[in-house]
Amino acid sequence: MSYTNNLDIRSFEAAAAIAGNLIVTGDATGKVSTAGAKQGFGIAERVGCEAGDMADVVCSGWYEVTCGGDLDFDDPVTADAQGRAVKAVPVAGETVRIVGFMRREAVLGDIAPIHVAPSLLVTPATV
Repeated sequence: MSYTNNLDIRSFEAAAAIAGNLIVTGDATGKVSTAGAKQGFGIAERVGCEAGDMADVVCSGWYEVTCGGDLDFDDPVTADAQGRAVKAVPVAGETVRIVGFMRREAVLGDIAPIHVAPSLLVTPATV
């Protein structure tokens, strides 16, 4: 099934090689990579790219992402250290970046549909 309708795709220079369907983040110079993807904002298109090339990044819409663990339908997701989708959970006193919401159940290694909709999960510190 294709999830490529109504996508907001932007191109960014890749700081390092990026495999397709992984969550990417930007650095201070505007280059993207999967390093530190917990601050991710989009999904690298399935073809990926080499360092120094332009990476096409899905910034919003329905797409597919590589999963880093068990996920349920409608789980908010963030990224693990490899740029794979994992469930975003609240952490007291921290802000967790959400890349989007899963659109089916998935397990480690699956490439599954996601609604890319960057947002934040803000949890106050406990008193």
